[in-house]
Amino acid sequence: MWPKSADGKVYVPYVIDNHYTSRELSVIETGLQSFTGFSCIRFIKRTSQSDYLRIQSHNGCYSYVGRLGSAQIVSLDRQGCIYHNVVQHELLHALGFNHEQCRSDRDQHIRVLWENIQSGLAYAFDKLDTLNLNTPYDYNSVMQYHRYAFSANNKPTMEPIPNPNVPFGTATQMSQNDINRLNRLYKC
Repeated sequence: MWPKSADGKVYVPYVIDNHYTSRELSVIETGLQSFTGFSCIRFIKRTSQSDYLRIQSHNGCYSYVGRLGSAQIVSLDRQGCIYHNVVQHELLHALGFNHEQCRSDRDQHIRVLWENIQSGLAYAFDKLDTLNLNTPYDYNSVMQYHRYAFSANNKPTMEPIPNPNVPFGTATQMSQNDINRLNRLYKC
């Protein structure tokens, strides 16, 4: 976890590499600042802090889960990752959160259709021992993949239980459950 300051805020320093357009920068910075309105998390421009997020355009959208230490890469690929929900998703990873479909209680809510997942990408659906922080499984979480995520054959890779027709994985921003989890983890 990122440490809490004496003032009760959690300051997470960041730098953004200079290969983004002004529109892309605006989307990223809006995502960073969105946390201010509903949590004690404050993303701040890095000055001399040794631990910080380094936002870069690599191949794909990804981040280490939790605070790694030193310069921690958050990849927001210019080709497909510059969306508000994706920025929030990757920042939640950096703050310590896994994908919703990896929750320890997911088998009661989502059936993973392993046979439809692209070779080598099944790890993205591994069930983990997660901190669910007394929040329900959330089909509307910004951390929930969509029905066809990593599909090898244009068939669904997940379906909700018990009603397979429930929509999921379409969040455009953090859900109330995402916010509640974040505030509980960091005691905001």
